[in-house]
Amino acid sequence: MKTHHKMMLSAVTLLGLMASMMTAHAQDVIKIGEVNSYKAQPAFLEPYKKGMELAVEEINAGGGINGKKVQLFIRDDNANPGDAVRAAEELVSREKVDVLTGSFLSNIGLALTDFAKQKKFFFLAAEPLTDKIVWQNGNRYTFRLRTSTYMQVAMLVPEAAAMKKKRWAVVYPNYEYGQSAAATFKTLLKAAQPDVEFVAEQAPPLGKVDSGSVVQAMADAKPDAIFNVLFGADLSKFVREGNTRGLFQGREVVSLLTGEPEYLDPLKEETPNGWVVTGYPWYGIQTPEHKAFFLAYHGKYKDYPRLGSVVGYSAIKSLAEGIKKAKSTDTEKLITAFRGLQVTTPFGPVVFRPEDHQSTMGTYVGRTKNDGGKGVMVDYRYLDGAKFQPSAAEVKKMRAAD
Repeated sequence: MKTHHKMMLSAVTLLGLMASMMTAHAQDVIKIGEVNSYKAQPAFLEPYKKGMELAVEEINAGGGINGKKVQLFIRDDNANPGDAVRAAEELVSREKVDVLTGSFLSNIGLALTDFAKQKKFFFLAAEPLTDKIVWQNGNRYTFRLRTSTYMQVAMLVPEAAAMKKKRWAVVYPNYEYGQSAAATFKTLLKAAQPDVEFVAEQAPPLGKVDSGSVVQAMADAKPDAIFNVLFGADLSKFVREGNTRGLFQGREVVSLLTGEPEYLDPLKEETPNGWVVTGYPWYGIQTPEHKAFFLAYHGKYKDYPRLGSVVGYSAIKSLAEGIKKAKSTDTEKLITAFRGLQVTTPFGPVVFRPEDHQSTMGTYVGRTKNDGGKGVMVDYRYLDGAKFQPSAAEVKKMRAAD
């Protein structure tokens, strides 16, 4: 009987020891929860995931963050805001992640921004571009890394105004990102060139563009120039149909995101010449930060980086710097650390502005060129995001007190 009692005590002691070891081990890991539309947007998000994994590998090889290793917990949101919130809930409550990051589509970014607010949980929106994330729907728990819609449009408007074209046609995917990009372009171009007219506006559903009718409607309006916000498969269909019907002949085109390799590479021999675009000419960036990133990425994956790679890598590096500065994963300490946080990215140093939690990451603006059946960017230059953001006073009017 005594022996049986001793054995039970030993078993209980052993279980207790294992539990405490598991707890101690869990405390040695910083868990990053990440939610994104991997199945719906693979062109951007497969390279993005690789960028994240490279950053985690580098951080852990360097001893982790404050002595703790980093672990990624990734969930697919099926391009559905409801699924994104459920995935975030599961990561926070079951996996006990320390921070949340991710999202690509703007409507999902907004859903996770609201989740962060409701749960009082730190969220770094890596990629979604809508301005509402840091302005109208902004909150103390949400920060955003990527160059916003407003910033990228503001970078393109001086180029558009310099064309001195009076009649413009606009095409955009009919959801949050496309709507806000078109509205911002019209507002900023009208301010720069008061006599401008918008003679056609096409807003097909995301991923379901009827390129024939869209191109024909734009051609019928006889615009002098076109502003395009379509990307991915929608862009490819639009370009093919536009080339076939001569829509771009003798017309200037200003196009958001088209210079990103994710969207430019698939155009191949159909790449139009001379479009003014934002993008990522990885093949020509000679800064020390980018060279180091390129060599590490190419060394690991035997492939060139896409813009998604830069964003995923920079998101993890931003979280690492914030946690290091805060010396904690406590939400309030992280918020304090992120306000004014400086991070070195492949595009150079960026700062997360205290007034709206938007980073100053910039982007490249140039023109497209069909280089022997391959789309490239030429005549490009990097524009610092800090120079294309509204003032603190303007932000205060748009952003609810937090």
